Amino acid sequence: MRTCEEPRPPNGQSPIALAAGQSEYGFAEKVVEGMFIVVNSITIKIHSKAFHASFELWQLQGYSVNPSWQQSDLRLTRITDPQRGEVLTFKELTWQTLRIEADATENGDQDPVTTPLRLITNQGRIQISLKRRTKDCNVVASKLMFLLDDLLWVLTDSQLKAMMKYAESLSEAMEKSAQQRKSLAPESVQVTPPAASAQQSWAQPLGGSPSPSSIGQYFDKHDVKEPSYHLLISRLDLHLCSDSHARGAGALKHGMLGGAIQLTFRRMAFDYYPFHRAGDDCKHWVRYSEAMETRGQWAKKLVSEFQSKIEKL
Repeated sequence: MRTCEEPRPPNGQSPIALAAGQSEYGFAEKVVEGMFIVVNSITIKIHSKAFHASFELWQLQGYSVNPSWQQSDLRLTRITDPQRGEVLTFKELTWQTLRIEADATENGDQDPVTTPLRLITNQGRIQISLKRRTKDCNVVASKLMFLLDDLLWVLTDSQLKAMMKYAESLSEAMEKSAQQRKSLAPESVQVTPPAASAQQSWAQPLGGSPSPSSIGQYFDKHDVKEPSYHLLISRLDLHLCSDSHARGAGALKHGMLGGAIQLTFRRMAFDYYPFHRAGDDCKHWVRYSEAMETRGQWAKKLVSEFQSKIEKL
């Protein structure tokens, strides 16, 4: 993989649907979604102007799950609402070991002496929720949860500086990509439901055919309201220490032997909602609390004041 100077155009319609000669969510999509994938090892290399990185995964598995993130009958791993013309699907990726390594490139603006950044984790998993339109299979919203168990990470001061420069080199490309997504984000989409025969085959779970109202309630319970990204680490032991090569004769002369800091985090979580508008409801957020209500009222007040100033101008 290589970072782009300018973001690529959207992928457009699903290639699975096009290859099957269809334009709607149908049999071909269901077959591909039902596949159970097992890969012994996979290596992903990323090249950028300032650094190159590699991701190595061992014993990678990908499969469909139900809304409770459990493996079950494939017909329970998707929820289709014919009235909305949308379908929810749920996936999970698991692995035994993940190794991440990043290092500066020769033409980058890094310091001459840099230590490669390394991170090795044990078991982890990614939970993915997708909401797509049934008429063209385009993704309307997605939710990605990155779950890690105990994590031990040792960072030297030069590695920490290098990591900050790596993030800085990616920030420009990420900002351009975010601006493109926001400009192409759909407004209120008018959905035309599919044919009646297709509705019946898509909407029927096991044990009979529920009423449209019950399907709508079940869809609302697990609906992906807006795109979001989440990271949850059960326990993180972070060790920050000085480099050995930085403590030369001069440091010893002044009695400076370096030092170290150990930080321990339990149940550390990051939640990112890139398209959330100021003043909108936050009740669908993963870690919603009543304290957000006060923040929401404050945001609405600021938005209304800003709109009034714009109207005057």
